[in-house]
Amino acid sequence: MSERGKKIRNGIVIQGGILAAAGLIARAIGIVRRIPLTNIIGDVGNGYYAAAYELYAIILLLSSYSLPLAVSKMVAARVSRGQYKNAKKIFKASLVFATISGGLACLIVLFFADFLAGSVMGEPMSATALRVLAPTLLIVAVMGVFRGYFQGLGTMTPTAISQIVEQIFLVVFSLLFAQIAFGRGTLYGNLMMSDRYAPAQGAAGATLGCGIGAVAGLCFLLVVYLASRNNMLKAERKDVTKANEDYASIFRILILTIVPVLISSVMYNVCGVLDQIMYNHYMLGIGQEELKTFNWGVYSGKYKVLINLPIALASAMCSAIVPSLSASFANHDVASARSKVASAIRATMMITIPSAVGLALLGKPIVDMLFSGEVDLAGQMLLMGTLSVIFYALSTLGNGILQGIGKMYVPIINAAIALAVHLLALWAMLYFMKLDIMAVVFSNIIFSLVMFILNHLAIRKFIGYRQELNKTFIIPLIVSAVMGGVSFGIYHLFRLFLPVTASCIIALVVAVVIYFAGMIALKGFRESELMRIPVLGKTLVNLLKRFGVM
Repeated sequence: MSERGKKIRNGIVIQGGILAAAGLIARAIGIVRRIPLTNIIGDVGNGYYAAAYELYAIILLLSSYSLPLAVSKMVAARVSRGQYKNAKKIFKASLVFATISGGLACLIVLFFADFLAGSVMGEPMSATALRVLAPTLLIVAVMGVFRGYFQGLGTMTPTAISQIVEQIFLVVFSLLFAQIAFGRGTLYGNLMMSDRYAPAQGAAGATLGCGIGAVAGLCFLLVVYLASRNNMLKAERKDVTKANEDYASIFRILILTIVPVLISSVMYNVCGVLDQIMYNHYMLGIGQEELKTFNWGVYSGKYKVLINLPIALASAMCSAIVPSLSASFANHDVASARSKVASAIRATMMITIPSAVGLALLGKPIVDMLFSGEVDLAGQMLLMGTLSVIFYALSTLGNGILQGIGKMYVPIINAAIALAVHLLALWAMLYFMKLDIMAVVFSNIIFSLVMFILNHLAIRKFIGYRQELNKTFIIPLIVSAVMGGVSFGIYHLFRLFLPVTASCIIALVVAVVIYFAGMIALKGFRESELMRIPVLGKTLVNLLKRFGVM
């Protein structure tokens, strides 16, 4: 490969890493936000919030979620040929498209919120929260165009920073308005002699923070755009290309680019909303209207929040590996692609396997430490459902690997098959096995397992990759089992004379030490992997070598 090619490849990888890191930070902030939010609006409020947000997420997907990727691809293609005027036309056309699609989505939600919340989701008290979310659909659509434009120009930094800015404002204002709205809802509820107003109003207050966060992210991008406008104008003046594209062809290409991304995104994200629709209507059918909201609040606000923390790592790894894999595959370097796949899977498993074991055995104490309200049901979900942490991490990473090697439609087909199996399993477990909310937990394990198997078979087929088992799975499983058993015993020992929080923290610290020591003792870590640990990596390796451990 030429020196210029190496620089371009390294630049792509670095920019991908920046975006992945920012995405991980933003997602972690968003997930952690659900802990104080749950403590403010309660499990029932979480049920209302989840119903509104799941609908919002699907409508966002359909209206504009795929815009950043589509815009970045189209702009990057023109910029690589020096066609800066056409790149600007794409930006302007995309803004028009985003305004129309986001505006229509906003109006549909505003006018049909009662129908969507009540008839579709079976959660009529979520209508207010859904209406509050409606303007956010337009703001996020426009923001997505700016993000895609900057990414197309080859810089991920504006997108990365805007994601973090958005999440910070979202956290602060969603918690603030949830607290205020919950208080007002309590007053109305006392007057109306109903305990449902406070959690419903609290959920609506929390969704208002989403809109404020989106406005903050968009304002940051506008400032960056205005600051860089002179540079873009200079580039446009130097553009002497005669291939001026008309807006009709730009709109056509934009739509054709969006469609496959849209199908893929919907397949990956529709599972949650279909689960809630099916579960809510099942519970309404057996006369358990109040219990359904409470159970779903525990599921979405406690169980899913905790299992999503380690899964977020796989999502970040997915974002980071795509540009690097694409570069290897474009240069027909299959050996390098296999090596990167192996490293990504190993790194993901070294985090998700101990996380799954820890959540299963210490799930109830962790819930008790972090959340108010229901503990037993959330602990049962974590005990029975944390296998999905491993399978979701593997399936998410598999999606990124397949996209990185150019097989964009394979994950879509795999997701469609997994979704069909999942819905059939959920229906059977609800209506025949009567498993209640645990049916949702178990059926999601099935979805992630089927997705993982299909993705793994596809990766083996296309790049001839065979998974190394010992260091990737067997050693982490053995060490995690020992870690889980010891930390479980430590927790119950200290619980005899210490409160839950102190006992849980001690058990978690012991778990980290045992896992790390066990992985080193069984040669589960490679020297190169330890060297990548920020600040302490080199010192740690030297220390281990001095004691003859490595």
